Amino acid sequence: MDFFLQLVVNGVVVGSIYALVALGFVVIYKSSSILNFAQGEFLMLGAYVCLGVMASSAPFWAAALLTLAFSVVLGLLLERVALRPMIGEPVISVIMLTLGLSAVLRAVVQGIWGTDTRPFPPIFPSEPVHLGPFPVSQGYLWSVGSVSVLLVAFAVFFKYSRPGIAMRATAFSQQVALSMGISVRHIFALSWSIAAVVSAIGGILLGAVRGGVDGSLAVFGLKVVPVVILGGLDSVLGAIVGGISIGILENLSGGYLDPVFGGGVKEVAPFVALVLILMVKPYGLFGKIKIERV
Repeated sequence: MDFFLQLVVNGVVVGSIYALVALGFVVIYKSSSILNFAQGEFLMLGAYVCLGVMASSAPFWAAALLTLAFSVVLGLLLERVALRPMIGEPVISVIMLTLGLSAVLRAVVQGIWGTDTRPFPPIFPSEPVHLGPFPVSQGYLWSVGSVSVLLVAFAVFFKYSRPGIAMRATAFSQQVALSMGISVRHIFALSWSIAAVVSAIGGILLGAVRGGVDGSLAVFGLKVVPVVILGGLDSVLGAIVGGISIGILENLSGGYLDPVFGGGVKEVAPFVALVLILMVKPYGLFGKIKIERV
């Protein structure tokens, strides 16, 4: 039983970070109906930038704030240079552009920092906290707490703030949003900046929890795809539920099935879940059902 609970706790921790990265997918999809396949590279780049700033003897919190500022600028720059000229083009063309962006960002990171794993300085206290019968790393608890606060803050932002409501209006119809005086270009820029920021936070937390950063962090972008499909592409609540569900599924698969099959089940399980979800409920648990008659 202790082993099962430990796997569930680890799954909740990883799943909460999945949920945060999934929020980046949701933000962009809600405003522009585009699935951004460069989300994992945003995460990896954020972790490397924070590590690079800390290497100059800057304290962690200063490095984290500079990384978030960098992410805002990165989101604005990409939207202005790469995405804005694509307004009005077919969605598949924009999605292919995000695939190209992911390749470019990965090449830039490898060109600057190389491909070796770089150790991430310890940020959280190393003493574990005992929750019942088993110990839990303080880094895990800080990660879950930070992600929970951010997800609630973004949920309130989308529901009650003027920019959040404008983003929802843009997602509903760009023509209607324009007729109401909403700048679609500004909404796109805001959504890409938010996506870059939440991914950077996820990258920093993963770097701190794992104790190192490398190119494999970009794979988290692909792992989060089953999360957003399960929860629904346009649902913040779905990102939370989907992230935690996939995180727990991944850890239980790794704990119980990897020893039986010789490994690898943990990596495959989210994508098996993705196929099953698409077959049973293609719009996810909380996604809006859109029916198009042709």
